[in-house]
Amino acid sequence: MAGLGYKTFTAGEVLTAANLQGYSVDQSIMVFDDSTARTTALGTLVAEGMVAYLKDTDAIEFYDGTSWASISNPGDITAVTAGTALTGGGTAGDVTLDVDLAAVGSGITVDNTQITTTLVTDATTSRTIGTADEGKLIQFTSASDVTITVGDSTDFSTGGRVDILQDGAGTVTVQSSGTTVVYGGGTAGTAYTIGAQYSAASVVCVGTDAYRIIGNVTGV
Repeated sequence: MAGLGYKTFTAGEVLTAANLQGYSVDQSIMVFDDSTARTTALGTLVAEGMVAYLKDTDAIEFYDGTSWASISNPGDITAVTAGTALTGGGTAGDVTLDVDLAAVGSGITVDNTQITTTLVTDATTSRTIGTADEGKLIQFTSASDVTITVGDSTDFSTGGRVDILQDGAGTVTVQSSGTTVVYGGGTAGTAYTIGAQYSAASVVCVGTDAYRIIGNVTGV
């Protein structure tokens, strides 16, 4: 029941039963209410290469000799809308979304090859970290012990992060202040030391006055 291809009939030419079958019937797109109606109508006459349109799903399917397979289905996406930190989108055809990197996070800069974090060097022995430090890597270089405080008055935004690097010989301790809670190292404590010189940790805000310290740290 394979189709015969394309034919241009001339005026007066006899339309034979074989021509009608091969050039028309066997090459038409059949229309059915649904797959059940198609099965009922075709029965055992189904053959490889048949194409059918189903009204209930607006799908065009072909018979591959074993089963019916979809050629296309329009789906139900009607628009792509740009959300936070995105621009672009559209309601038809190919659409593009662009990322506004400036809105993704402070302290992050982009060149042609990589994303880099802003590095801040601190030689002092005391620092309170807060919103202004989000997205930064702070390198502490003091030979004396350093105390870093996470306080109520300088809350990060939820999801905000500060990376801390102990580059000096002095022990770096991260402590909470007021109602702020900092948990890490397997304990629900109030202060943590970074494990050794050249080690690092990250302080992440997980909610209002709630922080986690991640990395090589020990509760004190």
